[in-house]
Amino acid sequence: MKKVMIVGAGPAGLMAAEVLSGAGVEVHVFDAMPSVGRKFLLAGKGGLNLTHAEPADLFVSRYGARRETIADLLQDFDASALRAWAKGLGVDTFVGTSGRVFPADMKAAPLLRAWLQRLRHPAKGPAVQFHMRHRWNGWSAAGAADEPGMALRFDTPHGEVQAQADAVLLALGGGSWARLGSDGAWVPWLDAHGVAVAPLLASNCGFDVQGGWSEHFTQRFAGQPFKSVAIRVRTSDGHSFGRKGEFVLTDSGVEGSLIYASSSLLRDEILAHGAATFELDLLPDMSFDRVLAEVSHPRGSRSLSSHLKGRLHLDGIKAAILHERLGKDQMHDPATLASAIKAVPITLAAARPLDEAISSAGGVRFEAMDRNLMLSKWPGVFCAGEMLDWEAPTGGYLLTACMASGYRAGQGVLRHLGLQQSGA
Repeated sequence: MKKVMIVGAGPAGLMAAEVLSGAGVEVHVFDAMPSVGRKFLLAGKGGLNLTHAEPADLFVSRYGARRETIADLLQDFDASALRAWAKGLGVDTFVGTSGRVFPADMKAAPLLRAWLQRLRHPAKGPAVQFHMRHRWNGWSAAGAADEPGMALRFDTPHGEVQAQADAVLLALGGGSWARLGSDGAWVPWLDAHGVAVAPLLASNCGFDVQGGWSEHFTQRFAGQPFKSVAIRVRTSDGHSFGRKGEFVLTDSGVEGSLIYASSSLLRDEILAHGAATFELDLLPDMSFDRVLAEVSHPRGSRSLSSHLKGRLHLDGIKAAILHERLGKDQMHDPATLASAIKAVPITLAAARPLDEAISSAGGVRFEAMDRNLMLSKWPGVFCAGEMLDWEAPTGGYLLTACMASGYRAGQGVLRHLGLQQSGA
């Protein structure tokens, strides 16, 4: 019986394990954490967003520069396949109002328990064996000279152990949420062996505003959301983003869904030019002409704050950002004030640290692998999941691509070993 080692017990590694076990392979899954799927469980704490129900062409567009590569992976395992897979575990799903797909009970833990039960007690094939608190520590010199990638070293509570197999699949995650195991420690090891790795960068992250907020502004409004607003991003290289939604003010800048959705453009603009600016539309459902007319309407003895609240329903954090960004004379000039209401410029100086990000960009370049996700420099060593060089916004796209890459890598291992393929 062929033996495969999988390093990383996240969704990509577990999906590959299911593919391989179903084909009769002896599968050993190693992970540094005490239990399986730590990041998966935390990501689903507020409601597990499995995937998205939008049309396939729109779905793949969410992967930016890697859309064609991810579209190829999704040919094997797409959003519909993911929902069918969950159904096979006894987990019904539903489509929310935004098109996002969730388990019927919104929880990650029951799905993970059912999945692990099936992996440990499969209807066919050998049970997947899990080795927790095993932190990968590189390759063993004891491995065969012609197959150095097949022998691995692990640090455990009982000292170092070594293991060897017929193939290895790395699903080590990116660089965000290090406390859950995705610490990017694997990057120098692969880089030292000539594997092309793009630097890990924060994705779906918050940002620090240039110059910081005033103390008065943060004391009153840090942690509060901007609701029913829109942002527009136009980068120096011609890319643009615009969407209505909400985000949150932080002590040092901004974070939240609209910011995460545009984070790759903002981050890359900062890296290229030192800063990035987005325009904040406080009243996206109202035209500039209407806003100007309301601002210009005589206010009599009313204060400007009362005028804006009465005519435009602008108060709270929305009114405060205007005072934060405009001087007194600008606030009392109708044309300038109306322009700001429709396009408050917010300039960002830096992305928040990688470990605070929801996910990471960068990783093993697809050019360093074949279509089966096997390293060109290391036959028999495969990579999958977030450790690959791609990124996507939140909304189920991250999990779907991780699962699809695990499925493809599992099938690739079977091809490499000359075994009959089997679906997950």
